[in-house]
Amino acid sequence: MKHTPDFPPSPDSTKSARDWVKTLAAYREPNQWRSAFELTVSIVPFVILWGLAWWSMSISLWLTLAISVFNALFLLRLFTIQHDCGHGAFFKQRALSDWVGRVIGVLTLTPYAVWRRTHSIHHSAAGNLGKRGIGDILTLTVREYNALSRYERLKYRLYRNPIILFGFGPGYLFLLQNRLPFGLMNSARYWISAMGTNLAIVAALGAIWYFGGFSALLLIFLPTTILAATAGMWLFYVQHQFEDTHWSTEEDWQLHDAALEGSSHYIMPPVLQWFSANIGIHHVHHLYSRIPFYRLTEVLRDHAELAQANRMTIAESLSCARLHLWDAERGQLLSFAQARAIYG
Repeated sequence: MKHTPDFPPSPDSTKSARDWVKTLAAYREPNQWRSAFELTVSIVPFVILWGLAWWSMSISLWLTLAISVFNALFLLRLFTIQHDCGHGAFFKQRALSDWVGRVIGVLTLTPYAVWRRTHSIHHSAAGNLGKRGIGDILTLTVREYNALSRYERLKYRLYRNPIILFGFGPGYLFLLQNRLPFGLMNSARYWISAMGTNLAIVAALGAIWYFGGFSALLLIFLPTTILAATAGMWLFYVQHQFEDTHWSTEEDWQLHDAALEGSSHYIMPPVLQWFSANIGIHHVHHLYSRIPFYRLTEVLRDHAELAQANRMTIAESLSCARLHLWDAERGQLLSFAQARAIYG
């Protein structure tokens, strides 16, 4: 999915990934008023739609469900704001970003400190074959897969199956797995984050059940949460799981090269780009994670080479769901069928 610009190379085309980091530093400063505005236009409609869905239960349960489905888009946007807070990119004051992230974490069912740490690990090791397992989607090489027993191959196939990954996976991750600080069990700090978030979630759900009954949980809370989680899972998947992504051994791995070459530029219609808070401009985000999401479009406007790099449309991304194994020899992500055809 790496497209070459159809215009003469600019002086920027000679830049290495490390050079781009110096250029992108100019975009890191958040605008306090813009950040407050983006938060307001995300959380206020979310709360209003929740209220409308609640009110509509007395009129039509189908209307309630429809409103809840639409509200999933605002919850997705809130998660991306929480994501920026975790990178210290949303407000100039880190403490303010952290508290906004913690509050949103209750809405997204995501303990903020736990997620911030695991996501930091993801950024510091993306594309490194020697450091897989935390904050990423497990990807085996062809050689590793072929060395597995039949039972272990079946487990990996089930794990990578789209029905599991995008059907059951989002609900499991956000409703169940996020309740404990997996991968960080030895730190009291992350237990406090997980348990504090859990207590706030239980209190909120208890209030919803008390005042709205089981119907409010079933027709408002669950659809909004699950659909937002599913959309988020898909976005996270296509950001790194595409044919020409980047993986290398720990000895050859280089942070900035992996960030630029191993992250996609997901092209979406403007309305979806707004609801996903520009998270599709992921190659720039991985190169410089301190850039606020609303400034990522400035980067593409000012630097045509980055605007053309790693472009992938929604139609093109659908084929990524069948790619499961990294072929170190060819430097490509393959499907099980492709790997079998090539290596037997």
